[in-house]
Amino acid sequence: MFSLILKRLGVGLITVLAVSMIIFAGTKILPGDAAQIRLGQQATEANVAAMRERLGLDKPFIVQYANWLTNFAKGDLGVSLSSDVPITSLIGDRYKNTLFVSSLTALIGVPISLMLGIMAAMFPGSLYDRILTFVSVSLVAAPEFFTATLLVLLFVFALGIGNAVVVGSTENKGLFELIAHFALPITTLCFVIASQLIRMSRAAVLNVMSSPYIEMAVLKGIPRKRIIFRHALLNAIGPIVNVVALNLAYLVTGVIVVEVYFGYPGLATLIVQGVQTRDFVLIQGLGMIFCLTYVVLMLIADIAAYASNPRLRHPK
Repeated sequence: MFSLILKRLGVGLITVLAVSMIIFAGTKILPGDAAQIRLGQQATEANVAAMRERLGLDKPFIVQYANWLTNFAKGDLGVSLSSDVPITSLIGDRYKNTLFVSSLTALIGVPISLMLGIMAAMFPGSLYDRILTFVSVSLVAAPEFFTATLLVLLFVFALGIGNAVVVGSTENKGLFELIAHFALPITTLCFVIASQLIRMSRAAVLNVMSSPYIEMAVLKGIPRKRIIFRHALLNAIGPIVNVVALNLAYLVTGVIVVEVYFGYPGLATLIVQGVQTRDFVLIQGLGMIFCLTYVVLMLIADIAAYASNPRLRHPK
């Protein structure tokens, strides 16, 4: 277990470093910089040059990246180039907002999706299984903005239910009030994660069902429901946990379209603002938060799969 954690941490460190390089290179490819956008089109070349010098944008790219990486290694995310506000202050409330919606979506969407996938594995080839497979494949093909648009047209404009723009305070609201307030964003995200979880949980259980010990249990006349929940599910937990971890990472890191569409002030809308203002320090900081979240969740998934499967602990 300890060697597994060390290996995964090493791979995660390399991943974070590679992602930081890619993000930095991507921000530098964009036309313009933070100094030009901050001063506006009417600024003189002298003013822009002075602003670039103050922000450190006049230095070579490799020096800018090295300075940022040194500060990041010390735990300092830096200061926004567009507002002179520390990055930690900018992401404080925004991170809570994104985490809040992601948590609500996970609490609702993950258990329902897993149960639907397991039920499909209990009745393979049935009408229920075919309908569920068709719906999940259709959800995979539909992008988030398309799903969100259909939900807004149906519930907001046709039925007069829900909010097309999610704003306002969430304080002093109960659980059901919060769910009603964020119904459309949560439903959109639930559809996104359900499309993956249903298919993968079904495939993982059916893969285990073809094992010899499962076939022996079937020959003994053990009910299929008991076989799945007592024997197959425990051995399929590894792949399922990995898929759950991937979807949880998506909820934190991949909600840009949903947050922007519904006008929700989360990390996704903040990183869009960073791209618009060419604030590479803000983009780098948010990118590292997203990447670290992904790495941590993948580490947890690997540990869970390793601990739940004796064949991984004892490969011989």
